[in-house]
Amino acid sequence: MDYDFIGPQSGPMETTETFESLVRAEFTPKSTYLNTASNSLLPARTVAALHEAALLRAEGRPLTSLYEDVEACRAAYARLAGVPATRVAAGASVAAHTGVIAASLPAGAEVLTAEDDFTSVLNPFHVRGDLKVRTVPLERIAESVRPDTALVAVSAVQSADGRIADLPALREAARAHGARTYVDFSQAAGWLPMDADAYDFTASVSFKWLLGPHGAAFLVVPEDFGGLTPVLSGWVAGEQPWDSCYGPVAELAHSARRFDLTHALFTFAGLRRSLDLIEELGLAAVHAHDVALADRFRAGLATLGHEPVPAPGSAIVSVPGLGGRQPGLSRAGIEVSDRAGNLRAAFHLFNTTADVDRLLDALSG
Repeated sequence: MDYDFIGPQSGPMETTETFESLVRAEFTPKSTYLNTASNSLLPARTVAALHEAALLRAEGRPLTSLYEDVEACRAAYARLAGVPATRVAAGASVAAHTGVIAASLPAGAEVLTAEDDFTSVLNPFHVRGDLKVRTVPLERIAESVRPDTALVAVSAVQSADGRIADLPALREAARAHGARTYVDFSQAAGWLPMDADAYDFTASVSFKWLLGPHGAAFLVVPEDFGGLTPVLSGWVAGEQPWDSCYGPVAELAHSARRFDLTHALFTFAGLRRSLDLIEELGLAAVHAHDVALADRFRAGLATLGHEPVPAPGSAIVSVPGLGGRQPGLSRAGIEVSDRAGNLRAAFHLFNTTADVDRLLDALSG
């Protein structure tokens, strides 16, 4: 594959060549892969760690190092989120984290959500049956907060089309009305800078822009836990986990670890190496690279007479009416998504200008 990277302007990687060489060493795609919004490619170091973790089980060796990987991932995610590791819970899915938040709300509480947001950030509020879930267009969510709103729940970046929520406006509106905020960073964490401390609760999966395997997700809670009850907690949520294996947990962890779910150990073993790579490259460099490629695609679409869904500054580009091209593109070795009739392309650090141009050439035909 012909790699032509748009390199970083600042951050740990000082030159385009360094950024490119590190990425080249980690990724060997066999296709033009533009589908990180579904799931990312795995770095070579992550694949190696998964293999080694599996060997521990296959050979009957101690799994101690795998539990260390969980804590390393917690700390690395905390650095990306801008919060202490004591505020980060390690779980398995955003839906489970949303469920814990939904369970904490009193009957009749109003939850404000965005139209057609991703199911994992919505459905647990709906299945409660006794909450008032109000839905508005994404661009109106800040102005729609009102005095009786208990919680605003929204994705930072919309999965379907890449639109970025106006989170600062949402935060200020929620504060003005005494509402709490819950932000899903699943389509943002790993390429878009995030400030989890600015919101009451935030969550993210690990298998998209964080370059990890499936099976891990993170929840950030306030220092005082924000009134949440660890309704899904098991032995790993104990202050002394290995002393909490039998009977009720006598003492819950004093940190957000009380909201941990039983850890998918292989996943965290791989994810640790993926998070290391993002930190080595620097989030600012990854952000600049991803958005530059998305902007190149938007510019190319204009020359072909196509207008994507407006999502300035996003690494995701969604083109109405072209979703039906996805099967043919996949047969041609170009991986994108069909979302509600829209062709969705998602650009990440392993993508290149050659990838963008190949997709544009295919669409022009």
